[in-house]
Amino acid sequence: MENHPDASSSAAAAAPLSHAPKDRLPVLMLGAIGVVFGDIGTSPLYALKESFIGPHPLAVDRLHIFGVLSLIFWSLMLIVTVKYVFVAMRAHNRGEGGSFALLALVSRHLGRSRWSGTLVVLGVLAASMFYGDAMLTPAISVLSAVEGLTVVEAGLQPLVLPIAVVILIALFLIQSRGTARVGAFFGPIVLVYFATLATLGVVNIAAHPEILGILNPWRAVEFFLYDTRLAFLAMGSVFLAVTGAETLYADMGHFGRKAVGLSWLTLAYPCLMLNYMGQGALLLGTPEAVQNPFYLMAPEWARLPLVFIATAATIIASQAVISGAFSVTHQAIQLGFLPRLRTLHTSEKAAGQIYIPAINWGLLAMVLLLVLGFGESTRLASAYGISVIGTMLITTLMLGFLIFKVWRWNRWLAAGTIGLFLLVDGIYFASNITKIPDGGWFPLVVAAALFTILTTWATGRRLMRARLEEASMPLPLFIESAAASAHRVRNTAVFMSAAAEGIPPALLHNLKHNQVLHERVLILTVLVEDVPYADPAARLEAQDAGRGFYRVILRYGFMEDVDVPRDLARLDAIGGPFDMMTTSFFLGRQKLVASAAKPGMALWRERLFAWMSKSSESAMEFFKIPTNRVVELGSQIQI
Repeated sequence: MENHPDASSSAAAAAPLSHAPKDRLPVLMLGAIGVVFGDIGTSPLYALKESFIGPHPLAVDRLHIFGVLSLIFWSLMLIVTVKYVFVAMRAHNRGEGGSFALLALVSRHLGRSRWSGTLVVLGVLAASMFYGDAMLTPAISVLSAVEGLTVVEAGLQPLVLPIAVVILIALFLIQSRGTARVGAFFGPIVLVYFATLATLGVVNIAAHPEILGILNPWRAVEFFLYDTRLAFLAMGSVFLAVTGAETLYADMGHFGRKAVGLSWLTLAYPCLMLNYMGQGALLLGTPEAVQNPFYLMAPEWARLPLVFIATAATIIASQAVISGAFSVTHQAIQLGFLPRLRTLHTSEKAAGQIYIPAINWGLLAMVLLLVLGFGESTRLASAYGISVIGTMLITTLMLGFLIFKVWRWNRWLAAGTIGLFLLVDGIYFASNITKIPDGGWFPLVVAAALFTILTTWATGRRLMRARLEEASMPLPLFIESAAASAHRVRNTAVFMSAAAEGIPPALLHNLKHNQVLHERVLILTVLVEDVPYADPAARLEAQDAGRGFYRVILRYGFMEDVDVPRDLARLDAIGGPFDMMTTSFFLGRQKLVASAAKPGMALWRERLFAWMSKSSESAMEFFKIPTNRVVELGSQIQI
């Protein structure tokens, strides 16, 4: 994959912390606890409750309590520990994880093959589903935490929605200020939250130690043998305990595989299971506590403080998924699936901390719509899960390509590993499909809309480049035909080119209308490669084409910041040093016209692409070129 100046990214990311010294491991583990495990860590607020009182209620008896908890334990073991910690996190793209990083990794090794199109579709579909998760996670997490107030005092029920709405609005309002200062407190707060989970669990387990029997997988089998249909339907709610697992892989680049893996195995997983078993122990003795076992585990005096701790944890979990939406968006822009969007850097030290206003306000609108539309976490739980399991299933399929085609594992080992993952993911996916009538349609609609947008932009860019290439000519021919006769003026001109071959339209238009050429002409192409961070030594490439013409290529990774003036300052192979104050940048601005006369996309998709192109951020802002050094030349293109 590569991206060019006409649709490059406005995002940036700091170098991954996975290369940090070993003595920083405790610091990285604390950071991982605060950011990576916020989502999955808040699942005890609603997962067990929804398994019993959700769309397919279960009897609160010994068989069902043991069966559900055994399913939760082994699901966390197989999906999170085995699939993500031991397998997926090995599939890093130079330290980075996530759908786009995995797509770029597999595509780079396979090159052009019959599987290329399938892989791109899978990667884009996974990213599309992620946005549904990014909308639902803040809504269900914050709402379920605030609902704890009704356990403290039933009369507080009318305040739940207003308080949740105020918290969510405040959360999105502070995004523009960045999370650098707040981030320092994330780890300790979530650490206190996990300690609270474990403490509550241990206290309740002590009253019914037999609950430890859920570690036996036969308990889950007994559940299925007793009522296969109901057990299958219940898995849609059991899966809520696993939501957030994809974050381990996606955020691996920030903290490193070792820090994330150790944090999960030594802290997050044990604390979560202690709490789930504590809830189960409570239900064994007090079945009526099923209405909210998480809060009812605590003594009455501790419930209000528990509401505050849980709410703080859900805010952090929401912050992590919002930041993740910014990160996925800028990767999509870099890889050519979205137009340039205005991006602000919220930290001078950490370039990876970015803020994208369009994404922020769009998410806020959808989150408020979900909270007000569904009204309570129980109803939201029916919509939650489908987008997550869809992303997990796609990750498994892409891992299959990697294991068979790139890593080339032993066929039996590879088939057994991927077969197990597909079986587990497939069962959960089938169970979650039953949620569609109860709200599960929402993330599917969101994913379909975003998939259409992402693929429309990628296809439209390809068509636009093809139209531009039709009017282009080879550089040597242009030099011979125009350079000798055109009037040359002093200083340097830089013409941005989408392709590393041929003449950019802006150069042709400038010569046609102004009938001059500068004494030094740079044809600059920005390439975004299938790696998070490009080799700094290979960042700049310059070729002398003769007669004052130079072909210049700047290479970036899809997690990096694009800064043309900064990187051109290193240029010294153009007959003298590069001087920004004597350089003019010529950018082409194409007006796109949808036309049914030319083969391409459906007319409505061409119109959508034209609107997206018109709404994208200015190229000079993205490239960080001073406005007083830019000349824009317009043209009209039919697609």
